[in-house]
Parts: sequence; structure tokens; C-alpha cells
Amino acid sequence: MKELEKIFGGNAQTVVLEYLIRNRDTTTYLSGIAEDTGLSHSSVARVIEPLLKLNIVKEGKVGKQIRTFTLNEDIEVTKLLIRFYEDLSKVLRD
Repeated sequence: MKELEKIFGGNAQTVVLEYLIRNRDTTTYLSGIAEDTGLSHSSVARVIEPLLKLNIVKEGKVGKQIRTFTLNEDIEVTKLLIRFYEDLSKVLRD
């Protein structure tokens, strides 16, 4: 079980957020997130939208149709989430 899921449960948005935090140096796309998390493409598409609105995730484009996503580490909310995740991971491993 993933660290955030232990505390917040396994809802799709938590799963996607944790995936993006753990892979924060990587630009990815909906299908990649879906494949790596085991969620459906439609679930990932649905839950990525609130993260985009909160500016936690940045969107890019490859060509006309492929959307890419990366964690927006430039804002304080995301920095706080990363610190929280790292601290939580340390505590739960002990």
C-alpha cells in the first residue's frame, strides 16, 4: 500500500497525486499514469482536472492531441505536499 493511501484511503485522486509526487522529475501522460497506477484512463482524466485547477499539476502538449503532466513544484502548496509525503513516508517506514 502506498503512503498516502494508508492515511487517506485509495481514492483515485490520492493515487494520482502520490504517483506524481513519487515521479516528480518526470513528465507523463494520462495513459502512462493509468498504466502505472492501475486506474482507468477515464478515472485519471477525471481526477487530474481538480489538480490542474489548483495548479498542483502543470499541463503541456505534444502535438495536437497528447496532453502531458508534471507536478508543479513552483507553488507553496505542492512544496508542502512533497514535504508532508516525505515526512509521512519516513514515519510509516519506522
